[in-house]
Amino acid sequence: MNAAFTTGKELQKMDPVFGQLSFDDHEQIVFCNDKDTGLKAIIGIHNSVMGPALGGTRMYNYANEWEALNDVLRLSRGMTFKAAITGLNIGGGKAVIIGDAKTQKTPELMRKFGEFVHSLSGRYITAEDVGMETADMDIVRDVTPYVTGISESRGGSGNPSPITAYGVYLGMKAAAKQQFGSDVLSGKKVLVQGIGHVGETLVDYLTKEGAIVTIADINEEKLNEVGTKYNAEIFRGEDLYTADVDIYAPCAMGATLNDATVYKIKAKVIAGAANNQLADENVHGAILQERGILYAPDFLINAGGIINVYAELAHYDKAEIMRKTENIYNTTLEIFDFALANKITPHHAALTIAQNRINQRKLENSKK
Repeated sequence: MNAAFTTGKELQKMDPVFGQLSFDDHEQIVFCNDKDTGLKAIIGIHNSVMGPALGGTRMYNYANEWEALNDVLRLSRGMTFKAAITGLNIGGGKAVIIGDAKTQKTPELMRKFGEFVHSLSGRYITAEDVGMETADMDIVRDVTPYVTGISESRGGSGNPSPITAYGVYLGMKAAAKQQFGSDVLSGKKVLVQGIGHVGETLVDYLTKEGAIVTIADINEEKLNEVGTKYNAEIFRGEDLYTADVDIYAPCAMGATLNDATVYKIKAKVIAGAANNQLADENVHGAILQERGILYAPDFLINAGGIINVYAELAHYDKAEIMRKTENIYNTTLEIFDFALANKITPHHAALTIAQNRINQRKLENSKK
């Protein structure tokens, strides 16, 4: 047999779905395929104890299907804890579409994806993520009500990115207060990695406060545009993880805190918008703590986006969106205190508090 092929027995030994570390007791995984539109998507529903699973759809040109599956599982799990730590009555889910959003995304593909979402009868509610725009959510809305983040003109909450950035900014200020004794960011050197919708808005907040901002991104055109707009320095060094900064803000893809980077980072605070920043949350979170680097849990400080889209389900207004998002500052400080008191990492502290809330709801549900 050709060595390039994997036999059924070998595949069984691999446990490619249930055996993945990121599987973490997911309730449901849905593989979606449509030949006519070229749609290849995976929907992950991690936990629905708190309510229907809510989470964005990401379109990305993954290297392979395993990479896509692992990403949707990690992201879906993160949404469960994000909702729970923020006090929202929803579960965690996520979707990924395999492909290049710039060249392969079509209205027909988005409509077909919406039909797959609709087939789940509300167990999963989608929203916008990387590679998606509000207009894409409007197309999905044409075929299913189970979508959030649609245009304000259609009764939606609009683009969640500005609220996500505001929450990250407040979480960063809380981390600065814990680590430096003051939440004033004026004069602090901040490296923002990834200047998409959220990253650019974060740069805006930081610049207005007087922080010394350096930006990094794989998109050279966007770098120059944002650098000029906010008078931000563009990182031109060999290795951004060795940059001499006070705060590192990962706002691109996840897992940038890994074996190759955790020992090099010079920043004393890590607070960014990216999901799943720790490649291994147990190993790398502990290393950062040992090195005296304060890590603000990503799923807590980047929760502004889910707060924004959840408003469409809970029917609260912009003022309440801002109030809930501003509370990220206080919750972040509480997590740091809990971590210190229990001699655990901030990430572990946030997970513990979120899981406790889920367990409590599960107990309440069982008594009904």
